[in-house]
Amino acid sequence: MLRYLIMSFQEQYLQIILPVQNDIDKVTKNVTSGINIKEPLKSKLTEIINAPSKHIRAAAAFLYLRANGKPIDENQILLQIAVELVHNASLIHDDVIDDSSLRRNKKTLNSEFGNKLAIISGDYLLSIALKKICMINSTELTKMFAQTLDNMCHGEINQHFNKFKIPTLEEYIIKSGQKTSSLFETAINGSALLAGLQYNDFTFAKNFGIAFQIRDDLINAKTTKSDINDGIYTAPVIFSKDTASPEKGIEKTVLLLNNYIDKAIKSLENIEDNLYKQKLKELAELLANA
Repeated sequence: MLRYLIMSFQEQYLQIILPVQNDIDKVTKNVTSGINIKEPLKSKLTEIINAPSKHIRAAAAFLYLRANGKPIDENQILLQIAVELVHNASLIHDDVIDDSSLRRNKKTLNSEFGNKLAIISGDYLLSIALKKICMINSTELTKMFAQTLDNMCHGEINQHFNKFKIPTLEEYIIKSGQKTSSLFETAINGSALLAGLQYNDFTFAKNFGIAFQIRDDLINAKTTKSDINDGIYTAPVIFSKDTASPEKGIEKTVLLLNNYIDKAIKSLENIEDNLYKQKLKELAELLANA
């Protein structure tokens, strides 16, 4: 791990996912294949989806499958395309909610076409994602996919009605599971389901997803504090009990983050040691870089 210390987060990430980069490239190449709407909206949606992205959900899923000795077939690619489309749809909807004008250094869809068309466009991506899932022809996966959308909506709704209220730590973890972890679980556990693995016995996806959200909240509290300004109080505020001084809760938030990273790594113990398992552990450890 010492060789990673002088590298940026992005450089470390690209090194870690290198063993499954070809699989990720298949997702990237085909993720916009179902978009068929009028210009100039088609070009804007394609631009948004093709913007530089880590594709971390697909990367984690592919590393997990390879670690368990499972191949990446066409259905696995379709699943990760669907997950990527749902993720992008949620970002478009978030930009409307937050009245954002920039995303990944590009003008947001709502800033160019207005909120109404942005909302419809996000819904349109969800419809394409559903078509991809239907092509896989798995009732259980379809149910999992639907439950994930349900969870994401509930997380956003609950967050809205709890604005400017400091939640309990338990409430925060539940919301993080709904808004963020659930899509990681669909990506990773859904792929495990398709591969015939006993996915219900594994908690890597849930713990990894919650750690991912805690890291994001930690960075926000240390930099822009935009969540706090919007009345969205996350772990640093919960621990500090003071919206004006979230830095007082940073240390405990780091401990919370590391706890979920450790739990994610521990859940991999039953997998035999191999390159992909090692890279999966490194991916989890990378989340500590906040």
